[in-house]
Amino acid sequence: MAENNTYTQIHIQLVFAVKFRQALIQNEWKDDLFKYITGVIQNRKHKLLSINGMPDHIHILIGLRPNQSVSDLVQEVKSISSKWINENNFIPFRFEWQDSFGAFSYGKSQINDVIRYIENQEKHHYKKSFREEYVDFLEKFEIDYNEKYVFKELI
Repeated sequence: MAENNTYTQIHIQLVFAVKFRQALIQNEWKDDLFKYITGVIQNRKHKLLSINGMPDHIHILIGLRPNQSVSDLVQEVKSISSKWINENNFIPFRFEWQDSFGAFSYGKSQINDVIRYIENQEKHHYKKSFREEYVDFLEKFEIDYNEKYVFKELI
């Protein structure tokens, strides 16, 4: 067996929304969804550190392994979880995630704060909308963005 001497410490917070930011994730099945997504991430050998969200979006903090790109992982999580939601008929029409996502990196010293932030989503959203929260992330991380493409809403 070949020796593996690749060592990494890559912490990424993933943020993505329900298509058109519709509030479709229900409390009755939210925890099961989070457990299902946790399994998808762990089956790909990444480490799930925290997951939580609101009816229209979720936050996931992971320890990313270098064997898969962030984009490929998010695509798999969205694809597999939306299929699971639809197969379980949790909503009376087709569930979809928004095409886009956010991925934000953190150092080890920041992890506990990020976990606390994710665990307290309900509290944060008393004060600000998901859109405001997301734009704050983009600005904090100095990411250039076009306002027109920040999570499309149903018109």
